[in-house]
Amino acid sequence: MKYLEFKTPALKEAMELASDYRLKNHGLAHLDRVYWNLSDSALYEEAVFRNEGRIAYQGPLLVNTGKHTARAAADKFVVRENTTEAKIWWGEYNRPISPAKYNQILSRVQAYCQDEELFVQDCYAGTDPDYKMPIRIIAEKAWHSLFARNMFVTTENRDTLKKFIPEFTVICLPGFKVDPKIDGTRTETAIVLNFAEKTAIIANSLYGGEIKKAVFTVLNFLLTFEDVLPMHCSANIGNDGDVALFFGLSGTGKTTLSADPKRQLIGDDEHGWSGNGVFNFEGGCYAKVIRLSAEHEPQIHATTRRFGTILENVVYDPVTRRIDLDDDMITENTRASYPIEFIPNTVEDGYVHSHPKNIIFLTCDASGVMPPIAKLNPEQAQYHFISGYTSKIAGTEIGLGIEPQLTFSACFGAPFMVRHPFEYAEMLKQRMLKHGANVWLVNTGWVGGKFGVGKRISIRHTRNLLNAALEGQLEKVEFRTDKLFGFDVPLNCPEVPEDVLEPSSSWGDKNEYWKKYDALAARFIENFKLFEKGVSVEVKNAGPTRLSKIKL
Repeated sequence: MKYLEFKTPALKEAMELASDYRLKNHGLAHLDRVYWNLSDSALYEEAVFRNEGRIAYQGPLLVNTGKHTARAAADKFVVRENTTEAKIWWGEYNRPISPAKYNQILSRVQAYCQDEELFVQDCYAGTDPDYKMPIRIIAEKAWHSLFARNMFVTTENRDTLKKFIPEFTVICLPGFKVDPKIDGTRTETAIVLNFAEKTAIIANSLYGGEIKKAVFTVLNFLLTFEDVLPMHCSANIGNDGDVALFFGLSGTGKTTLSADPKRQLIGDDEHGWSGNGVFNFEGGCYAKVIRLSAEHEPQIHATTRRFGTILENVVYDPVTRRIDLDDDMITENTRASYPIEFIPNTVEDGYVHSHPKNIIFLTCDASGVMPPIAKLNPEQAQYHFISGYTSKIAGTEIGLGIEPQLTFSACFGAPFMVRHPFEYAEMLKQRMLKHGANVWLVNTGWVGGKFGVGKRISIRHTRNLLNAALEGQLEKVEFRTDKLFGFDVPLNCPEVPEDVLEPSSSWGDKNEYWKKYDALAARFIENFKLFEKGVSVEVKNAGPTRLSKIKL
């Protein structure tokens, strides 16, 4: 396009909001044109002009992310150097790469960007003024710049933008490919974080979630040294100032369950818990929208029909421009990115000077054996936090099929945890005990049998159980002790059938139920062996007991 010297819609405004800290400070020189801090409307025009997306009925921007419709979790690397060597949880989720390899990739990135057009958004991660971090998102796609505006905290102050200096920079280049033979990567796609250089490079992926999660991963490392617990959770607050946290992986219901009309939303995915209280890392939401229902999720559903929302990989009619949220032809992992103010009843500043009264661990049990809600004591809470049991839902990562995969993801977000799970678990324990928080394990998975046999638990029942927990109603009911896991399960709950609270009752074959439950307990025990050396005996013993050791 540029070779024909087209004048793009925002050409005249490209430098209006430019920072004095230019891209040459990142080693990016001899560029064609840089578009600085364009508004939503200007980025819409640029994205459509460049054929990056389409405008759907009522205004959302529709984009297709090509072959990457999910995070490339296996392609994330962290530069191993003196400042990070002893502090990173090296392994499956934090693959080491040498400074020499990083510099090699960066040199080619700098060459790739010459004579190209780039978009810059200068914004912030973190809503609490004491902890917000200036970040810069450099992108070759206009819609990625709009994504950054949606997901992070922006400013319209010209003087602030002029003097803006980032503390961390993300360079997102979906057209740039790494070379496995030269760079030591797994594929031609890579997400490379360099904490010493305060820079992340995202290569060969259009998926917007990589930008969001790269920043989250950075905060998960840096904030721990400021005595802030970074958390992969949503959060809301009641009228009495009682904060609730909802931990869970994608597909477990964090976004849906935290968007409660009776409570104010703090944020839907990433938060920090400091001595001040709880604060959102983001200025927006990134919700999964496959089969989204106007009846059951009206607030989120409404965002898919308005200007400013980005819809990733959602099927639409090219004539009427109406979207079809039920169609998974492209992917199960269809997404909507929108500013948090699109959800009514949100906390205006994104942070509260209150501490959590209730902590909810959301698990999607695809085997259909776990109770829909259970109360955990402090040791059990640490055990289940470190374990992070759930099922990966189709589409949220590359390579997942239709059937959910049973998995353990430490701290309910292992792919984004840069330090060892012990560090986060200890920080959670200290805060939990100091502020007397109740901890609940809530199963949003299957009942009456495993995936393909039983059915997903009713969202209405889950909401009623959560409401009862958050409003203190469950403190007035009787509990039973679970035979295998030892946690407390309520015998009854307002507006929830009693048989729902006893998962074995919906299984036709009780022996099959106990075999499945015992098999799950065995998986927990085996997984926790990875963490036994770093925890107390009390936490280790807070795990499940095998069926052979008890009497039914």
